[in-house]
Amino acid sequence: MPNENQFLNLYEHPGHLLRRAQQISVSIFFEEMGNELTPVQYAVLSILSNNPGIDQVSVAGLAAIDTSTGALVCARLEEKGLIDRQVIPHNRRKRALFLTAAGSAQLAAMLPGAQRLRERLLAPLSETEQSQFMVLLGKLVQENNSFSRAPLAGALSQDAALPAP
Repeated sequence: MPNENQFLNLYEHPGHLLRRAQQISVSIFFEEMGNELTPVQYAVLSILSNNPGIDQVSVAGLAAIDTSTGALVCARLEEKGLIDRQVIPHNRRKRALFLTAAGSAQLAAMLPGAQRLRERLLAPLSETEQSQFMVLLGKLVQENNSFSRAPLAGALSQDAALPAP
């Protein structure tokens, strides 16, 4: 049971620590991955690499971003020549998304940086703690998904699945 002093200490609030962890993650992201893409753009490219031809709304759901942000991110990636948006013939309001050769190359070039990012973020933890942390963080995200302003929607491909709690 938390005591009342825990409510006064900002660093006893999980939300504050998660926000700080996100700030640190984004900072390391740009150090390791460069400034070509934002973390959300990288997430969209990653989703497309595992789900070619998926529609824009589904990509937004899998990236856990709202659909208007998803549309803007996809438009920007298309402007950069990293994805191709094609009208779906049976539903002309939807767009199927595919990585271009440049998008695949960009994603491949970023993989070593993504590995370094993961290693740097988890470095303060032992191997056992890293595994436990990822399982618990996955559980926290899954179990609180419905409270998000942009909940994760749709089924993840096997490669993108969160670790089991």
